[in-house]
Amino acid sequence: MRERRSNLGNRAVLVIDDNEAVHTAFDVLLSLHGARVLAAATPEIGLEILAREPIDLVIQDMNFRREAASGEEGIRLFHEIRRRHEDMPIILLTAWTHLETAVELVKAGAADYVAKPWDDARLLTTVRNLLDLKFARSEARRIRDERRDAREALAETFDLRGIVYESEAMHTLVATATHVAHADVPVLITGPNGAGKEVLSDIVQANSLVRDHAYLKVNLGALPAELIEAELFGTEAGAFTGARARTGRFEAADGGTLFLDEIGNLSGIGQAKLLRVLQTGEFERLGSSVTRRTRVRIIAATNSNLRQAIRENRFREDLFYRLNVIELEVTPLGERREDILPLARFFLQSGFELTPEAERALTRYHWPGNVRELQNSIRRACLLSREHAIDTAALGLPATHYSQPDEPAVDRQAIEQALDRANGVIAHAARELGLSRQALYRRMEKLGIKTEAARPPSHS
Repeated sequence: MRERRSNLGNRAVLVIDDNEAVHTAFDVLLSLHGARVLAAATPEIGLEILAREPIDLVIQDMNFRREAASGEEGIRLFHEIRRRHEDMPIILLTAWTHLETAVELVKAGAADYVAKPWDDARLLTTVRNLLDLKFARSEARRIRDERRDAREALAETFDLRGIVYESEAMHTLVATATHVAHADVPVLITGPNGAGKEVLSDIVQANSLVRDHAYLKVNLGALPAELIEAELFGTEAGAFTGARARTGRFEAADGGTLFLDEIGNLSGIGQAKLLRVLQTGEFERLGSSVTRRTRVRIIAATNSNLRQAIRENRFREDLFYRLNVIELEVTPLGERREDILPLARFFLQSGFELTPEAERALTRYHWPGNVRELQNSIRRACLLSREHAIDTAALGLPATHYSQPDEPAVDRQAIEQALDRANGVIAHAARELGLSRQALYRRMEKLGIKTEAARPPSHS
């Protein structure tokens, strides 16, 4: 595993400022801590250096001519750097008169701003935090790319039935399903309702040795208890009032696969008959003494705790171990949040898109109904939304089952105390308050709170 570095060794920092004294000051300060400092006197030279050199962080001024004071040059440079290098951390050097402009650019994606004259210790902390953050993001991007490559390789090798996911937990589960698909053994799939157990069963079947044979599904939870046995094993005419001869699912699926959903609902008699089929391949239709034979691959699924049911004598232990040769556990959607947005975008009707606010709401919601609830929410939003951009209101998610909001309510006193404890370092105060840096800047601007870093400079 790669080690995260908190020093500045071998990190390249580009300082874009027309004042040579500023270049010298940054060179001395950052070089002492191992950084390599490059200097540019104009935006054009700075952009040229960025095009040819691997730069880790940019510190840029807001004005580059003595007669300039509006900050327009700095604004143009910032947007041009952001356009060419969207992940580059940028620290803005600003005079007191440019503070409002700097705050606006932070909202637009600048990493931070530093007022002249700056505090060396605070500046070093900011630079170190931003470089660490960039390294962490780079690692996260590398991991995402590796996971994407692994998903694509799996999809090229196996039939994944169009499943959509990004989380490592789901990838491991899907890979396991493809790995055991060829084995002629029962598979038990556990997990909450709506989490994707049937899709996983489809993947097992699609990659099995009997994928070209019958594949039948029975939802035992949707059938009355007195009809389950007839559904599974069939009936002879006259077996009960009004009964006609009927082929059961085990007989119809001979040579193929039978998916038994909600296996925990099976009665005691049904469990005994199922155990017999698994052990011997033999069964009788209801009302018949003729023994029939079948060879069926069983995939069972349940949202119940079968081990608890065994302890309460509601499920046979011997049947459980017959079914549980391979167990695949599907985790709730709320525990694999990386899958929420890919699934939501997949469920969108053509021509619709999600606003950033809607995406944040989707990822904050816990989805007690899992993938099925997400699918229904997106379908409803597409039907009811009058705009092609679906916002939070169109989603209509209930107020309950939300994680902590992105921007908790904090008052002036809480912000000032957090800033004091953080010695004015915005990133540290924001983290303590549970806010993003941009959110904290907005609160400070609204409340008129200034840090020492925003003092009027003695020179520009």
